[in-house]
Amino acid sequence: TIFDFTKESSLKDWRIVDDVVMGGVSDGKLTLDKSGNGKYSGSVSTANNGGFSSIRYRFNKMAVDSNSQIVLRVKGDGKKFQLRVKDKRQNYYSYVQYFQTADSWQTIEINLSECYPTFRGRKLNAPNFGESVIEEIAILIGNKQNEDFQLLIDKIYLQSN
Repeated sequence: TIFDFTKESSLKDWRIVDDVVMGGVSDGKLTLDKSGNGKYSGSVSTANNGGFSSIRYRFNKMAVDSNSQIVLRVKGDGKKFQLRVKDKRQNYYSYVQYFQTADSWQTIEINLSECYPTFRGRKLNAPNFGESVIEEIAILIGNKQNEDFQLLIDKIYLQSN
């Protein structure tokens, strides 16, 4: 298990990283709802060359292999989000895969081998994820439009396909 949200969960190791780091005005927040789910919500604004909000979670290295999947149990609002993964938290780039949400609970399985490297929204000319560990995940919304969003998260875990 990477993170299992419950009423007792501490969110202190989760960080909000919005476009304010580059002058934007988007605003995301992560709280727990009354059922104990993570509630990632806010608004994305393209003003001031902005356009994204993200939450990031760093943890001790977890072993992965070419068959590993990250599984998200989520309930969204019909918007598209990105799962972002790092094998080394100091890397400037992330490995990314998009997922589409629905307004009902879904189990989304993302093959790590299908995650591709990006930096500042641009795909890098490098291979897809092929590392043996992960130590950071993030969820980002940045659909090049002004929009409010909400994503409920039950849990995030690893499995082999």
